[in-house]
Amino acid sequence: MATRILVTGSSGQIGSELVPYLRSKYGADNVVAADQRAPRAPTLPDGPFVLLDTSNLGALTAAAKDHGIDTIYHLAALLSARGEMNPRVAWEDNMEGLWNVLEVARTSGIGRVFWPSSIAAFGPDVPRANTPQDAPLNPTTIYGVTKVAGELLCSYFFLKYGVDVRSLRFPGLISDALPGGGTTDYAVEMFYAALKEGSYNCFLREDTVLPMMYMPDALKAAVTLMEAAPGRVPRHTGYNLAGVSFSAGELASEIQRHIPGFRVTYSPDSRQKIADSWPRSVDDSVARRDWGWKHEYDLPRMVTDLLSRLSPRLAADRKDV
Repeated sequence: MATRILVTGSSGQIGSELVPYLRSKYGADNVVAADQRAPRAPTLPDGPFVLLDTSNLGALTAAAKDHGIDTIYHLAALLSARGEMNPRVAWEDNMEGLWNVLEVARTSGIGRVFWPSSIAAFGPDVPRANTPQDAPLNPTTIYGVTKVAGELLCSYFFLKYGVDVRSLRFPGLISDALPGGGTTDYAVEMFYAALKEGSYNCFLREDTVLPMMYMPDALKAAVTLMEAAPGRVPRHTGYNLAGVSFSAGELASEIQRHIPGFRVTYSPDSRQKIADSWPRSVDDSVARRDWGWKHEYDLPRMVTDLLSRLSPRLAADRKDV
């Protein structure tokens, strides 16, 4: 496995946790964080950081060369709900950055590239329960369109140029990072609201079920896929990935087991239509078969762990005010 890693979008929900995870495995100096804005302490531990816009091919090429990069985790992207506010910007941001990363990999001898696809690649015409690996990809959001186009582009660079690019379709991700404009943001918002306000008005219906995953499982999945021998990754792009599926109401009930006075109301907005176009659960048996994927966190364990992480932090924040 390569030891000089560049992580784009390092200040985002995934990147802010992936960088410390990678640095703990490969050493702080071997993992270069990159983003358009500087990280806020203590988001990232000590280690190299570069200000970088992935739409700038020259700057991206220079960063890879200057730091001797041989592996890229490309995480910079505009998410689903924000993308619907400005579809053209979402297309340009998501596709130009991916093209440039793949082009740098092709021309600079980058050994491996990780790029996250999403359940947003599916549309309302797929089976919503246990959506199969090879279900049709007919998304109804620009974010989903960029994910389908991205999967095809990654496959093209692999087939034409031999770029070892690997991707999986993340479900909704839950972590202690603040939401970044996605349709599944309600889950993270619910935790913060439970601890800070004691109530939450959810923008999805109570019975809305979506496939979700706790961030420690997501990090493990990405690194396991990247560390797998080439023979164990025959697909290269678009592996279905599942953790646990639950409704907004089920998440609220589980949080209420820990915080009995927590109140949740439901006022669906435009994001409900997006959620209704996505699977309720996905079949990830191909990932489990090919490279040994297995999640660890179910709903109760996730809620217990995340509340234990957030509670002392928010308590400390209140003391500082």
